[in-house]
Amino acid sequence: MPGRRPPQHKLSRQLIRMSWNKLNLYTLANKKLPNPATQKTLFQQMWQAKRETRGYHGAPVKERQWLRMFNPRLPTLNVKLGKNQQSHPNTAALTYAEMERRVDFIVFRSHFASSIWMARQMIRRGVVYLNGKKFRYPSHLVKDGDVVSVEPEAVVTLHKPTDEKSKVLEFKPKPYQQAFMFLPDYLEVNYNTCSTVFLRSPITRPGRSELPSPYPPEMHALAFEYYLKRGRSRP
Repeated sequence: MPGRRPPQHKLSRQLIRMSWNKLNLYTLANKKLPNPATQKTLFQQMWQAKRETRGYHGAPVKERQWLRMFNPRLPTLNVKLGKNQQSHPNTAALTYAEMERRVDFIVFRSHFASSIWMARQMIRRGVVYLNGKKFRYPSHLVKDGDVVSVEPEAVVTLHKPTDEKSKVLEFKPKPYQQAFMFLPDYLEVNYNTCSTVFLRSPITRPGRSELPSPYPPEMHALAFEYYLKRGRSRP
């Protein structure tokens, strides 16, 4: 059908997504990073890095939306490291940091939804709240200290027990979710209340970046350069 989107987890595309889908886990486990030696030009390397990183860090976000969010001024590093400390990764690892303020990203990162697409559906269905008020805008960027909460019955891993009279929900893990069960440092999640506090933007630390990504900082740096050049070429 004209205008129909291709399957998000199509194996031939080899794109890693924000999803617990078994095909996505297969792609993640078997993914081979692009080899710069096989690409003739720097532009080809930048375009490939952009394709890969955007496939994970912004698949549901239109390119025009992302370009409005793209910040060409990444945070600068001003930290004195000890002799035994690792250096900070390239700050381009934070290229997509602003995406993490989106309500749909927070719902997914908090493990309330099994994919970024499910998170968006939950928000539009009216089962997600921002600072105690029902909220239906997946792309909204929260502020530091904002609280995102979800109705417990809508959380993907919570189910009613066989006793229908009981109001207690039971935790039942989903298949293939274990590889994605980590929490970034900038979120404070309370699973008793199904709520998350967004503490601050992701930062880099010695030897690592807080922004969860299946791709190394070097690929983010190439993607950053791609968008930096694209922004300069726009009228």
